[in-house]
Amino acid sequence: MSNGTRFDLRFAPEVIGHLDAVERKYHRLIQQAIEEQLSYAPEQETTNRKPLERPVAFGATWELRCGPGNRFRVFYEVSVSEQAVSVLAIGIKERDRLYIGGEEFEL
Repeated sequence: MSNGTRFDLRFAPEVIGHLDAVERKYHRLIQQAIEEQLSYAPEQETTNRKPLERPVAFGATWELRCGPGNRFRVFYEVSVSEQAVSVLAIGIKERDRLYIGGEEFEL
């Protein structure tokens, strides 16, 4: 694991509904990606973690890609002062479309 300060992971209540739209076999994979990628240095840009060019409707400013073919998207916000990461949405990217909780969102 990485050195540095550990960030608390917080989940918006809506995220449970978003996961209902994802096949259950992927839930653990998404959970592991969140824990491994966002617990330390969540604002460090990587191949699969990047700041969004413009904030999305639910207020996230960062995106984590994970899963087979990076088809899952975890949208989050970081509070450095609180040492916390708020996971605001989890979606599925299919070609040029993004679905969150079964609903299509504009990219």
